[in-house]
Amino acid sequence: MAKRDYYEILGIEKGAGADEIKSAYRKLALRHHPDRNPGDASAEEKFKEATEAYEVLTDPKKRQAYDQFGHAGVDPSAGMGGFGGAEGFDLSDALRAFMRDFGGFDIFGEGGGRGRAADRRGGDRQIRLELTLPEIAKGVKKKIRVNKMTRCGNCAGKGTNSDHGHQTCPTCQGAGQIRQIQRSFFGQMVNVTTCRTCHGEGEIVSDPCSVCGGEGRVQGNETAEVKIPAGVMEGNYMRLSGLGDAGVRNSEAGDLLVVITEREDEHFRRHGDDLLLDLPVHPHQMALGGKIDVPTLDGKARLEIPLATQNGKVLRMRGQGLPGLHGKGTGDLLVRLHVIIPTKLSAEERELYEKLAAVTGEKPPKMHKGFFEKVKDAFTGS
Repeated sequence: MAKRDYYEILGIEKGAGADEIKSAYRKLALRHHPDRNPGDASAEEKFKEATEAYEVLTDPKKRQAYDQFGHAGVDPSAGMGGFGGAEGFDLSDALRAFMRDFGGFDIFGEGGGRGRAADRRGGDRQIRLELTLPEIAKGVKKKIRVNKMTRCGNCAGKGTNSDHGHQTCPTCQGAGQIRQIQRSFFGQMVNVTTCRTCHGEGEIVSDPCSVCGGEGRVQGNETAEVKIPAGVMEGNYMRLSGLGDAGVRNSEAGDLLVVITEREDEHFRRHGDDLLLDLPVHPHQMALGGKIDVPTLDGKARLEIPLATQNGKVLRMRGQGLPGLHGKGTGDLLVRLHVIIPTKLSAEERELYEKLAAVTGEKPPKMHKGFFEKVKDAFTGS
């Protein structure tokens, strides 16, 4: 189903400023927030939709890309920074975005609920994964070791080994928040803050684990397997949900962001899905033409050199490049031919070159049209 326009979702004009965007989003988010609409799938979807629009329109770069290209400018599947296997924009993303900018404690002023402890969630981790061009061409599975906070094995992440190790917070009486009522000229005002004793959890660990000190997590490392699809490129990333830091006392874990880097190849240079190969050839191959073997990422292929090919000529080998992400076609192999003059001649080679010199004479060859432009390009590297 096609996505709705972000400006339409928030009910604002295209030239709306940051304050107007924020205000429009807050009204929608409060109306459709899952805490206010428990079990309402339609409200949840509207909350996610509004938050996604807010995240794009409050980011200057994303907003510029959206204004210019529409949803394709910010859609990872359209090649703007993400790729298959990554988690999409889900409810947890939307809730984190809302809590980041508007807080998560008694946002509706209705009371009665325990405050959300945003800092209990595990942090996100990022790792850079270097791939070779052959791996990129075929896709690959990689095992990666991630240094992160892991669940404490001594207490199974509970923070205590005692059956009575958790107690109701004496400061907030289990609410996770402190409500202070102030009277002013404008009337009664209620100020709600996170409880500093329990950090919004509503309970404290009275008999903490001797290994993790009551957090339920320790510094460690874990191995994860990640499947990389064919056709990725430098800067693409994959978000692996729940593989980041373990949360405090078995709360939600963070995510792992795997960022792709490319190892420089000995023979090929990449230009999108195309590959460029600089290939040395003999003078007679350029003059007489013929077929030669050309290295590719998975072996060799035959290339036909036309008669009287000039130095620096680029020949295209269709379908010998890299596959497009999500199976969107295949690039080409661009072979740039370079004449190599031998530095050492055998007696037979010298004799043949002397015969060629006698035939061609000492007069310089006639310069063809566009010669100076090609020389200029060779020096500037364009």
